[in-house]
Amino acid sequence: MDTSLKAFLEGGPADLPHRIVGITPPGAELRLPFRGGYEHFRATSRHRDTPEGRLPVFRWSGRTSAPGPL
Repeated sequence: MDTSLKAFLEGGPADLPHRIVGITPPGAELRLPFRGGYEHFRATSRHRDTPEGRLPVFRWSGRTSAPGPL
């Protein structure tokens, strides 16, 4: 199974709909839209065994608001 384009999300809002997400392109930070803003996750050096295989762990690093209309 190719797990190189997926990550496990740790921390952040408890009600995020998914803890395993695709990462395109793989990088050091993820920005996911959620509830009118963005949740930010940074890559760690850790991995976690999941039902989808061993995945890199991305830890929640903060939230930003989505820009309003111009």
